[in-house]
Amino acid sequence: MAQRVCPVWIGYLLASPIRKLIEHPEKILGNLIKPGITALDVGCAMGYFSLEAAKLVGAGGKIIAVDLQPGMIKSLRRRASKAGLSDRIETRICSEHSLNIGDLTDKIDFAMAFYVIHEVPDVPSFFEQVYRALKSGGKFYIAEPRGHVSADDFKLTVGQACEKGFEILEYPEMRRARAALFIKN
Repeated sequence: MAQRVCPVWIGYLLASPIRKLIEHPEKILGNLIKPGITALDVGCAMGYFSLEAAKLVGAGGKIIAVDLQPGMIKSLRRRASKAGLSDRIETRICSEHSLNIGDLTDKIDFAMAFYVIHEVPDVPSFFEQVYRALKSGGKFYIAEPRGHVSADDFKLTVGQACEKGFEILEYPEMRRARAALFIKN
């Protein structure tokens, strides 16, 4: 789902271990992802959050990682294999108009979208697809970079999520991002 899609070469920078000094996936996701759950990482890129999420769900859990760019998915698969996590990560390539998750209705416990919504051409459809995939009581974490997304634009994004049925649980503090945690009731 692309308007201004992040180039694959930037994915290497976003997957850098140095990023953990600012945004450590385990600290962000540790209280949200439990062993055995099924989680959805939309706009996974090279798996910066997917790989850590796969560790958190454990051998009985699953991560479904979705991205528009085959190059990002290829890199994620390679990184997952190297980390011994391939059996926990299912990858999917989406299109501009579909996340390719129609078969996941009411099957996802937790979803996340880090730094991707500002690239989506049809935000209401995006939220609708994630909402359908989540189980009742499922949580959805979004984060958008402060440098690309103004406070007003983020407020509009949150409003669009609420229009599709999500309820706001909290606004987690992130140093370089605007974030919101939702629940599907």
